[in-house]
Amino acid sequence: MIYLIAGPSHTGKTALAQRILERYGCPYLSIDHLKMGLIRSGNTALTPLSSDRALTDYLWPIVREIVKTAVENQQNLTVEGCYIPFDWAKDFDENYLPFIRYRCLIMSERYIREHFQDIRRYAGIIERRQDDGDCTVASLIRDNAEALALCRRHGVDYTCIDSVYPADIDIF
Repeated sequence: MIYLIAGPSHTGKTALAQRILERYGCPYLSIDHLKMGLIRSGNTALTPLSSDRALTDYLWPIVREIVKTAVENQQNLTVEGCYIPFDWAKDFDENYLPFIRYRCLIMSERYIREHFQDIRRYAGIIERRQDDGDCTVASLIRDNAEALALCRRHGVDYTCIDSVYPADIDIF
């Protein structure tokens, strides 16, 4: 099975992928790691500051083919990152879709306002963030509201984190 975990920055995608690895032994691919490998190797002119749209347009075709390869080889894989498009399913035919599960993590405005310090504190629980200065209450509210609207528009599964961050998010 392939698990796609999407969502805006700071929603816990990497932490969830790590929990799936620890609990079920399902390896994961961080799209951020792929992004930085391609940037640092000089295989793209994009930078970490490139727009999310430009990064998604560049990275998604690569990730999509990794997903197809894993399905074809009957391998389990979790892919996490904010560069998974909301219309991801259009890129797979009926032979692949039964083997792919998608979940977008969304934080409500209330959760962000009430737990901003926790969000910042846990931001580096799995990976160290080099520069987290652009993480503000306003940016998180904006990004999560946009993601929620896109989830609804595309009819994709999402988990809304509203009052307490769930210890386990069931994506299976």
